[in-house]
Amino acid sequence: MTSIQRQIAGLRDNALFGQLVRFGIAGVITTAIYAAVYLPLTHFVFEQRHAVYAVPFAFLVAVTAGFFLHSRWSFKDHGSRDPGQMQHVKFVCVQASGVLLNALITWIGTAKLGYPAWAPLLPAVACATVFTFFLNRQLVFK
Repeated sequence: MTSIQRQIAGLRDNALFGQLVRFGIAGVITTAIYAAVYLPLTHFVFEQRHAVYAVPFAFLVAVTAGFFLHSRWSFKDHGSRDPGQMQHVKFVCVQASGVLLNALITWIGTAKLGYPAWAPLLPAVACATVFTFFLNRQLVFK
Protein backbone atom coordinates (compact mmCIF):
# COMPACT_ATOMS: atom_id res chain seq x y z
CA MET A 1 0.00 0.00 0.00
CA THR A 2 2.87 2.39 0.70
CA SER A 3 4.11 2.08 -2.88
CA ILE A 4 0.68 2.99 -4.27
CA GLN A 5 0.41 5.97 -1.92
CA ARG A 6 3.85 7.18 -3.05
CA GLN A 7 2.82 6.86 -6.69
CA ILE A 8 -0.39 8.80 -6.08
CA ALA A 9 1.53 11.50 -4.20
CA GLY A 10 4.05 11.66 -7.04
CA LEU A 11 1.29 12.14 -9.59
CA ARG A 12 -0.30 14.84 -7.44
CA ASP A 13 3.00 16.73 -7.34
CA ASN A 14 3.61 16.34 -11.08
CA ALA A 15 2.71 19.63 -12.80
CA LEU A 16 2.33 18.03 -16.23
CA PHE A 17 -0.07 15.42 -14.88
CA GLY A 18 -2.15 18.15 -13.20
CA GLN A 19 -2.29 20.13 -16.41
CA LEU A 20 -3.30 17.05 -18.35
CA VAL A 21 -6.11 16.25 -15.91
CA ARG A 22 -7.38 19.85 -15.93
CA PHE A 23 -7.05 19.98 -19.73
CA GLY A 24 -9.04 16.75 -19.96
CA ILE A 25 -11.82 18.09 -17.74
CA ALA A 26 -11.92 21.36 -19.67
CA GLY A 27 -11.90 19.28 -22.85
CA VAL A 28 -14.96 17.35 -21.73
CA ILE A 29 -16.73 20.64 -21.05
CA THR A 30 -15.75 22.18 -24.39
CA THR A 31 -16.57 18.93 -26.19
CA ALA A 32 -20.05 19.02 -24.68
CA ILE A 33 -20.38 22.62 -25.85
CA TYR A 34 -19.09 21.63 -29.30
CA ALA A 35 -21.52 18.70 -29.53
CA ALA A 36 -24.41 20.89 -28.33
CA VAL A 37 -23.82 23.15 -31.35
CA TYR A 38 -22.65 20.54 -33.89
CA LEU A 39 -25.33 17.88 -33.49
CA PRO A 40 -28.43 20.12 -33.86
CA LEU A 41 -26.87 21.75 -36.92
CA THR A 42 -26.22 18.36 -38.53
CA HIS A 43 -29.71 17.18 -37.67
CA PHE A 44 -31.78 20.25 -38.57
CA VAL A 45 -29.68 22.45 -40.86
CA PHE A 46 -27.15 20.49 -42.92
CA GLU A 47 -27.60 17.21 -44.77
CA GLN A 48 -25.55 14.26 -43.47
CA ARG A 49 -23.12 14.44 -46.38
CA HIS A 50 -22.53 18.11 -45.52
CA ALA A 51 -22.09 17.59 -41.76
CA VAL A 52 -18.62 19.12 -42.01
CA TYR A 53 -20.28 22.52 -42.58
CA ALA A 54 -21.36 22.50 -38.93
CA VAL A 55 -17.77 22.23 -37.70
CA PRO A 56 -16.81 25.96 -37.94
CA PHE A 57 -19.91 27.06 -36.02
CA ALA A 58 -19.35 24.51 -33.27
CA PHE A 59 -15.65 25.36 -33.21
CA LEU A 60 -16.25 29.09 -32.74
CA VAL A 61 -18.44 28.57 -29.69
CA ALA A 62 -16.23 25.86 -28.16
CA VAL A 63 -12.93 27.71 -28.74
CA THR A 64 -14.24 30.80 -26.98
CA ALA A 65 -15.18 28.80 -23.90
CA GLY A 66 -11.95 26.81 -24.20
CA PHE A 67 -9.71 29.86 -24.08
CA PHE A 68 -11.11 30.95 -20.74
CA LEU A 69 -11.02 27.44 -19.30
CA HIS A 70 -7.47 26.73 -20.45
CA SER A 71 -5.90 30.09 -19.73
CA ARG A 72 -7.45 30.47 -16.29
CA TRP A 73 -7.48 26.84 -15.18
CA SER A 74 -5.74 24.17 -17.29
CA PHE A 75 -2.43 26.04 -17.64
CA LYS A 76 -2.88 28.54 -14.80
CA ASP A 77 0.54 27.90 -13.22
CA HIS A 78 2.48 26.96 -16.34
CA GLY A 79 5.40 29.05 -17.52
CA SER A 80 5.80 32.77 -17.64
CA ARG A 81 3.19 33.75 -20.17
CA ASP A 82 2.90 37.06 -21.87
CA PRO A 83 -0.86 37.54 -21.88
CA GLY A 84 -2.26 39.78 -24.53
CA GLN A 85 -3.12 39.79 -28.19
CA MET A 86 -0.34 37.40 -29.27
CA GLN A 87 -1.50 34.79 -26.79
CA HIS A 88 -5.03 35.06 -28.20
CA VAL A 89 -3.72 34.79 -31.76
CA LYS A 90 -1.57 31.76 -30.91
CA PHE A 91 -4.49 30.10 -29.12
CA VAL A 92 -6.81 30.60 -32.07
CA CYS A 93 -4.12 29.28 -34.47
CA VAL A 94 -3.56 26.18 -32.34
CA GLN A 95 -7.28 25.59 -32.04
CA ALA A 96 -7.71 26.19 -35.78
CA SER A 97 -5.17 23.46 -36.49
CA GLY A 98 -7.23 21.24 -34.20
CA VAL A 99 -10.45 22.10 -35.99
CA LEU A 100 -8.83 21.33 -39.35
CA LEU A 101 -7.85 17.91 -38.04
CA ASN A 102 -11.37 17.53 -36.63
CA ALA A 103 -12.94 18.58 -39.94
CA LEU A 104 -10.75 16.17 -41.89
CA ILE A 105 -11.77 13.23 -39.71
CA THR A 106 -15.43 14.33 -39.88
CA TRP A 107 -15.27 14.63 -43.67
CA ILE A 108 -13.63 11.22 -44.09
CA GLY A 109 -16.15 9.60 -41.77
CA THR A 110 -19.29 11.16 -43.24
CA ALA A 111 -18.56 12.03 -46.88
CA LYS A 112 -16.14 9.23 -47.77
CA LEU A 113 -17.13 6.36 -45.48
CA GLY A 114 -20.86 7.21 -45.24
CA TYR A 115 -21.10 7.05 -41.45
CA PRO A 116 -23.83 9.01 -39.66
CA ALA A 117 -22.87 12.51 -38.49
CA TRP A 118 -22.38 11.43 -34.86
CA ALA A 119 -19.95 8.58 -35.66
CA PRO A 120 -16.75 10.58 -36.25
CA LEU A 121 -17.41 12.93 -33.33
CA LEU A 122 -15.44 11.01 -30.68
CA PRO A 123 -12.37 10.10 -32.78
CA ALA A 124 -12.23 13.60 -34.26
CA VAL A 125 -12.41 15.33 -30.90
CA ALA A 126 -10.00 12.87 -29.24
CA CYS A 127 -7.31 13.33 -31.91
CA ALA A 128 -7.71 17.10 -31.92
CA THR A 129 -7.55 17.23 -28.11
CA VAL A 130 -4.25 15.38 -27.82
CA PHE A 131 -2.78 17.40 -30.68
CA THR A 132 -3.84 20.77 -29.26
CA PHE A 133 -2.80 19.95 -25.67
CA PHE A 134 0.83 19.68 -26.67
CA LEU A 135 0.71 22.70 -28.98
CA ASN A 136 -0.98 24.82 -26.29
CA ARG A 137 1.56 23.76 -23.69
CA GLN A 138 4.56 24.49 -25.94
CA LEU A 139 3.37 27.55 -27.87
CA VAL A 140 0.53 29.37 -26.12
CA PHE A 141 0.82 28.89 -22.37
CA LYS A 142 4.60 28.43 -22.13
